[in-house]
Amino acid sequence: MAKILQYLWNDESGQDIAEYAVMLAVILVIVVGTIRLIGSNANTVFSNVGSSIQ
Repeated sequence: MAKILQYLWNDESGQDIAEYAVMLAVILVIVVGTIRLIGSNANTVFSNVGSSIQ
């Protein structure tokens, strides 16, 4: 039983998948935040342009 636990503890084959998942989550948070920021700023600009045209 101790050898099995030691093998599982030292096994690093799943570590790459976890690292990629964390990197993907960070990238998604940055992309979503940027899109929300640009979207709200673009909405304000288009509203101002529409108001000044009328």
